[in-house]
Amino acid sequence: MTELRGGTVAQARRALAEKFRAAGLESPELDARILIGHALGLDHVGLAAAEKQELATTSTIDALAARRLAREPVARIIGEKEFWGLSFVVTPAVLVPRPETETVLEVALSLANRAAPLRIADLGVGSGAILLALLSELPHARGTGIDIAADALDVARTNAQRLGLADRADLILGDFAAAEGAFDLVVSNPPYIPSADIARLLPDVRKYDPHQALDGGPDGLAAFRSIAAIARHRLVPAGHLVVEIGAGQESAVSELFVQSGLAISAVRHDLSGIPRVLAATAC
Repeated sequence: MTELRGGTVAQARRALAEKFRAAGLESPELDARILIGHALGLDHVGLAAAEKQELATTSTIDALAARRLAREPVARIIGEKEFWGLSFVVTPAVLVPRPETETVLEVALSLANRAAPLRIADLGVGSGAILLALLSELPHARGTGIDIAADALDVARTNAQRLGLADRADLILGDFAAAEGAFDLVVSNPPYIPSADIARLLPDVRKYDPHQALDGGPDGLAAFRSIAAIARHRLVPAGHLVVEIGAGQESAVSELFVQSGLAISAVRHDLSGIPRVLAATAC
């Protein structure tokens, strides 16, 4: 990659955005602003105020730009991602929280009794984004997050501490069966990509997301089978299950849940019109 020339902060930002645009990156201006701000230790306001300052060197910016041009997501480069208005630490151990996953929050909150002392379980908690965002909205709730990856749980614990929610979040190492007790609400963004499809994913995902958080088995439904088996024993009567699903999976996942004794209560589409979230209720 050709290094940026000297000049002002604004000139460097514009030059970097042009490189990103030429490389076909989806949001070149935003990526350039975030990465230059990160390199200089400036937030959005600070970066705007510093636009006329001369840069002594661009070596740090060049290094960050090279990573982005290799399709490493910006959130992984800077080590954090905003989700539901909250800032989450992300590492190679966890998925980067994605905007479409906020639909899980919207559906779950529409079903939850905000005044009740709810018990929530997040199956495959990862960074803790879904569970901790729910706890931030439900002050009387307590959550249990389960994951098979110890390094992912370390990230979730860090985020719980940063957000002041550690006293209401129990984080447990194990598979989905480790969820003990009865829950009012069970949520999950499980691995749902069919194994053979992973090689065809965008490099931002294929090269940088943890494989075990993507691979849903030969048909993409392995995790949903486990969730269906667990939910019917762990949900209280009239309790809710809310999961993120992949494109084309609505019918198959619905059938799994109905066969396990649950009733489908809601389907929510993402901004692309794809059924993205499925909710079911314990009968």
